[in-house]
Amino acid sequence: MSDLLDRFTTPRMLVALAAGGSAAVLAAALTFQAAGFAPCELCIAQRWPHLVAAVLGGAILLFRLPLRLAAFGAVAALTTGGIGIYHSLVERHLIQGPTACTSGPVGSLSAQDLLAQINAAPLVRCDEIAWQMFGVTMPNLNVVASAVFAALWIAAYLKAYRR
Repeated sequence: MSDLLDRFTTPRMLVALAAGGSAAVLAAALTFQAAGFAPCELCIAQRWPHLVAAVLGGAILLFRLPLRLAAFGAVAALTTGGIGIYHSLVERHLIQGPTACTSGPVGSLSAQDLLAQINAAPLVRCDEIAWQMFGVTMPNLNVVASAVFAALWIAAYLKAYRR
């Protein structure tokens, strides 16, 4: 049994799982977008590290690059997870988000200032939950997936260089 497990958890297989997972997250995000859930700035920011991880993993596998590069895959996964945590806190109004995609207090604004704020506001705000199921939002799912992918990247690195 352990031989079978070792065969399916080679460092390159772990890289394939992590990179494939990031590619799947990107595909899911684009599918949600096509279904009418437009992404906010923070949603898009979470996609870039997944793209880096997917491309890096593909390059490692395709060109047989050194598995030391798996460390960069782990950094990419942890980066998107960190952005996901930040986005989760912003959409739950626990912390202030970036001014480019969140709304500020309007009580002290003049009518002209309020109109200017409305006209300058993005179509999709970072501090509004676009989708959730049982209280779990898309950034929450990204954090969990990213943690799993980071663990896979780290396991690939450690397995390749543990002697």
